[in-house]
Amino acid sequence: MNTMKFTLLILTILLISSGIRAQERVVTELTKGWKFSKGTNEKAFENDFNDSKWQTVTVPHDWAIYGPFDKQVDIQTTAIVQNGEKVATEKTGRTGALPYIGEAWYRNQFSVPNFDKNKKVLIVFEGAMSEPKVFVNGKKVGEWNYGYNYFYFDITDYVAANGKNSLAVHLSNLGLSSRWYPGAGLYRKVKIIVKNKESIDQWGTFITTPFISSDLAKVTIKTKVSGENLRIITEIKDAKGIEVATNENSTLFGNEFEQNIAVKNPHLWSPENPYLYTATSQIYVGDVLKDETTTRFGIRSIKYEANKGFSLNGEVRKFKGVCLHHDLGPIGTAINKAALRRQLTILKDMGCNAIRSSHNMPSLEQLELCDEMGFMFLAESFDEWAKPKVKNGYNRFFETDAEKDIVNLVQATRNHPCIVMWSSGNEVPDQWGAEGVKRAKWLQDIFHREDPTRPVTVGMDQVKATLASGFGALLDIPGLNYRVHLYQEAFEKFPQGFILGSETASTVSSRGVYKFPVVKAQSKQYADFQSSSYDLEYCSWSNLPDDDFVLQDDKSWVIGEFVWTGFDYLGEPTPYDEKWPSRSSYFGISDLAGLPKDRFYLYRSRWNTNDKTLHILPHWNWEGREGQTTPVFVYTNYESAELFVNGKSMGIQRKNNATPQNRYRLMWMDVKYEPGTVKVVAFDKQGNRVAEEEIHTAEKPYQIKLEADRTNLEANGEDLAFVTVSVVDKKGNPCPNATQQLHFNVTGKGTYRAACNGDATSLEQFHLPTMKLFSGKLVVLVQSTSKAGEIELEVTGKGLKTGKIPLKSN
Repeated sequence: MNTMKFTLLILTILLISSGIRAQERVVTELTKGWKFSKGTNEKAFENDFNDSKWQTVTVPHDWAIYGPFDKQVDIQTTAIVQNGEKVATEKTGRTGALPYIGEAWYRNQFSVPNFDKNKKVLIVFEGAMSEPKVFVNGKKVGEWNYGYNYFYFDITDYVAANGKNSLAVHLSNLGLSSRWYPGAGLYRKVKIIVKNKESIDQWGTFITTPFISSDLAKVTIKTKVSGENLRIITEIKDAKGIEVATNENSTLFGNEFEQNIAVKNPHLWSPENPYLYTATSQIYVGDVLKDETTTRFGIRSIKYEANKGFSLNGEVRKFKGVCLHHDLGPIGTAINKAALRRQLTILKDMGCNAIRSSHNMPSLEQLELCDEMGFMFLAESFDEWAKPKVKNGYNRFFETDAEKDIVNLVQATRNHPCIVMWSSGNEVPDQWGAEGVKRAKWLQDIFHREDPTRPVTVGMDQVKATLASGFGALLDIPGLNYRVHLYQEAFEKFPQGFILGSETASTVSSRGVYKFPVVKAQSKQYADFQSSSYDLEYCSWSNLPDDDFVLQDDKSWVIGEFVWTGFDYLGEPTPYDEKWPSRSSYFGISDLAGLPKDRFYLYRSRWNTNDKTLHILPHWNWEGREGQTTPVFVYTNYESAELFVNGKSMGIQRKNNATPQNRYRLMWMDVKYEPGTVKVVAFDKQGNRVAEEEIHTAEKPYQIKLEADRTNLEANGEDLAFVTVSVVDKKGNPCPNATQQLHFNVTGKGTYRAACNGDATSLEQFHLPTMKLFSGKLVVLVQSTSKAGEIELEVTGKGLKTGKIPLKSN
């Protein structure tokens, strides 16, 4: 056989075995080239509208985060019912005091190469704040009301063949529409999808793992398609990219294929081992490949059982979770994967294993990272149903939109193994009466229809009402927000046989701020509008962390908790809702800059069972308090420790059951302040010295110190390094009271993005390259450009030795 014939034979075999590849789907992210203008403009939708004088921005984009902060933006005269208020008062900073209210337009252009009558074109929005109206080539293609939802439109009939297409998006944020900072703009991704008409539907793949054993897992894949005379081939690969199973099917049930595929010796997904497989599905007409999609998934089983609790892969475990709002501190709501990854890295170190999206639908990037990094996820949908909390909230859309919003939430995210339950609402006023019961069942039934594999909860704060009405009894999972005094009654009266702490603690504190005398206090306020970091202050409706720890440890029927909140967020400055200039929350375990507060180590001492925790508070710079009582707390996973001040023993403290605080903290309440060294020595259960830590009284601030969370960035114009900036004395001791004004300069292949000091009362704008230290620290965000190379951040301050740090983008 000659070479030519042999080559033709090989090509024929390849075509027969793998099919002929037609042009498949092309996905384009519309990131650059956007034109933006805030304000009303009646003609901005037109195809030939001149937007040359508009601002050029990249998407994701949050137009309001640049400020300035303004008390007048969000003054609300209201009684916060969920906080137990009965009389309306003036509230400031409730939505972050940032200018999110108003209309705005975004415009861009896109092309559809090789467009013909056999193609289908979709535009996908992963979130738009809010009430987006979308126009292509001057014609309205659709609108969507809920700013937190993902949605798409088929724009096939609106696009021009092989030419430039104009895209215009109108957004409108009303006042009195949120209880926290909602952000503004195209704050999540926008994509154009071009595919064949014979193709897999948008979010049309649904993967479940109904049977799992040590040597075999059944993977069921349902795939909704468009077209006739189709067949599907699905290949499953393991985390190394090695094929482990394949299946071909040509039997359609309506417009859906169902494939049951055996995976031998499966690796199970868990927080400790977040193992991920990929399924690549190909659609053929004859031997012509028409479409291909890849779906990442995990093999894992979940179960909720009366008197036993929650099981993952057959093992009972508890949720050590936190609630997270969707803003990312100084960059606002504009989604950024590096910022999300940093948050999750901090939470992982704390021992956190679960996230609750509060009180809205999570970003797809957040779910992808939770899949990869090993966090279970409670995906929430709404903060309101039909009855309002705020005048212009979701109540306006509930009756018409709730079902389609849930459908999109579930279909877009249900293949993420991290999601282990859904939430249909949070503290909804509909908890009272028969009407609310019907709504709760209606929503739960929609979730069950779209995803029969996961249960549904609601965060309930009106527990007595839900006990009386049957609201709580019908839920798959009864979620209690706070109300620790009602846990026992709820367990006895609800039929499910377990209780979830869907929202817990609401302890308030300001990083590095300590108040005297040190006592437990409810809704305590101070002249500087800060809260004490002794972690003994809480809100009128809530409690201290230790109260939840007792329930989690002593009651097997309590299946876990989601602490309010993992990080401070913009808006809701309780307990200073009526005090300007407070404009962000005090609830976070870490502050708005992502810097851990003392409370981080309290949770870490209980949740992180692999690493040593030994943390001393407060700092030891108290000029003017000499001789005064200055209690010392130690947060540790050891049972006992001895405290020394300047070498003198303050005695040994052991954890005990006298109070919840004594059970989880070591406290020396009678220490008198004297400058010098505080040292703690921890002992194991046998009384052996196993660890020690010390802090020192700092001298005069001398030098700026810089530490980056990562020094190598990706040269994609989006990646971020978070650089912690602190001031130290000549000996290298941190200066916890430093408040100097610092200035930032980035050179090389990077840019300055933002800074944040974690001070809930600061009115300094994040995007300006200067900021005051708060409690001796702040964080600077450095962003990569699209060009690789060296980057340097320089930080200067009057009277301080300059700090510099080299970074690199690749």
